[in-house]
Amino acid sequence: MIDSHTHLDSCAPDNAELVAAAREAGVARMLTVGTDEASNRSALLAAEAFPEVFAAVGRHPNNAQGFGDAELADLAELARHPRCRAIGETGLDDFRDYCPRPDQEHAFRAQIDLARDVGKPLVIHTRAAEDDTIRMLREHAAGVTVILHCFSMPDHVDACIAEDWWFSFAGNVTYPKNADLARAAAKVPADRLLVETDAPYLTPQAVRKHRNQPAFVAHTARFVAELRDLPYDDLDALVTANAAGLFGWG
Repeated sequence: MIDSHTHLDSCAPDNAELVAAAREAGVARMLTVGTDEASNRSALLAAEAFPEVFAAVGRHPNNAQGFGDAELADLAELARHPRCRAIGETGLDDFRDYCPRPDQEHAFRAQIDLARDVGKPLVIHTRAAEDDTIRMLREHAAGVTVILHCFSMPDHVDACIAEDWWFSFAGNVTYPKNADLARAAAKVPADRLLVETDAPYLTPQAVRKHRNQPAFVAHTARFVAELRDLPYDDLDALVTANAAGLFGWG
């Protein structure tokens, strides 16, 4: 099993405990994702320390204020680290008023270009900005491999399928109120499907009273397997192979 998107530095236990628990749960690979300068470096340190862990480096839209040439140069240097396997997360967020939209869009475009330059997938965050996120990807991301992290825009699933983007489903797909998201998880192409935790956020329904961690991705995977009428082991093999091809981590 894989966890295509987690934030080890934001989880409560230390990395060794998190990785050991994930290993015990059968999670053989995980991508820990940076959102600013400090967490990018933390992600790379974790990836250097544990063979199961790889990193993504980026600037989250809520942290994009003042993003300029110096910040892009720093990100570009980190992006060339051999344990970095993706750029992001980046995108647009109109849910929280943390960063002016022009700064978000500038950082987003820069990271699209960086992903193209280094030949690595682009991890997308979008919240309350779905139409603009899709528009910017269509306008700027030709030739870039796009991962829709924590896919949460089921009304746009057909448009995203048409673009051949990747879909990563987190614990919120298991929530009873999200039946439309569950239908999307049943529908997306098998060769574009991933599962994630987004830990420490979005704990799957079965363990929702707990703070999320990479080991819990198995609960989301089991739910998605049932939606797609697959045995768990088949879903495991599918997403494991998908992630290996996408991130090149074997």
